[in-house]
Amino acid sequence: MSIVFLTGGARSGKSQLALELARQRGGEVVFIATGTASVEEPRELERALGDAPDDVTVVIDCLSLWVANLLETVAEGEIGVRAEAAARIAATRAGTTIVVTNEVGLGLVPMHPVGRAFRDALGRVNAVWSSVADDAYLVVAGRVLPLSRPGNA
Repeated sequence: MSIVFLTGGARSGKSQLALELARQRGGEVVFIATGTASVEEPRELERALGDAPDDVTVVIDCLSLWVANLLETVAEGEIGVRAEAAARIAATRAGTTIVVTNEVGLGLVPMHPVGRAFRDALGRVNAVWSSVADDAYLVVAGRVLPLSRPGNA
């Protein structure tokens, strides 16, 4: 089991890095897209992870869209529960899971309540996934910065 967590701004190179890391591992790759156009799985991430063969590399792209999709249909508090469930499933897989997300905590506080709800929910989801990840990276302008756990800096 291995979880690689990639966060950063929009168009920073996260998705490209995720695909490169998956290619480097060799073998079969399952790509779980969370967008809504030609989507594979916009909301049921837990099921999609559970359905993936245990020994393949899974790329989840991205948690940001997954959270946005969930905010349309579930209570904000349920999103954290769902994130913990999905992260637990990923942590029990024999294969590697590479998860892509946007970092939303570095900008201005959104003026609209919906924007604040999204930022807060995604921030909590990112913290859940980062806490179970073996490796976590901040991707900025195509460059990668490793993120250490508190106390391991």
